[in-house]
Amino acid sequence: MKKIIILLAASLAIGLCAFAQSSSKENRQMKTLVAYFSASGVTRSAAVELADVAGADIYEIKPEKPYTNADLDWRDAQSRSSIEMQNRNSRPAISGTLRNMHDYDVVYVGFPIWWYTCPTIINTFMETYDFSGKVVTPFATSGGSSIKQACVDLKASYPAINWKEGKLLNHVPKAELMKWVESNR
Repeated sequence: MKKIIILLAASLAIGLCAFAQSSSKENRQMKTLVAYFSASGVTRSAAVELADVAGADIYEIKPEKPYTNADLDWRDAQSRSSIEMQNRNSRPAISGTLRNMHDYDVVYVGFPIWWYTCPTIINTFMETYDFSGKVVTPFATSGGSSIKQACVDLKASYPAINWKEGKLLNHVPKAELMKWVESNR
């Protein structure tokens, strides 16, 4: 009888420990990162506001060689950005590294829309880090294009990633931004 009571007590203790561990994982705050590339500062503003609303850390995806105004002239077929966007294998180098990507559960990836999609430096970022087990959500800014093609391209290029629906963040009211952030958790 003593053995049965001891076994029952041990089973109960093991079960309670397993439940406590499970509960602590479920109650753990999801750690969120807003990573963004901004050539002119517009996407930076959207990223800062998003990070504030999401309670997220923020990381700027900086090109090793900064873009000049001439580099960004989309009307010039010989500008750096035009040449990069014509070559889908272009992978502009990024300055610095994010050493703790493994800490994040949710990652927002932001960029300006170039030629209806994301700049190729975003591919450099996506191929630099392991996004296994993370929820990844694109966001963008644009003077007139939607984010739809960028989302299609990212999902096609990185099908193993758990993508959430992206959003264009041009002058989005804070209440709408909060609602969108909640839907991505």
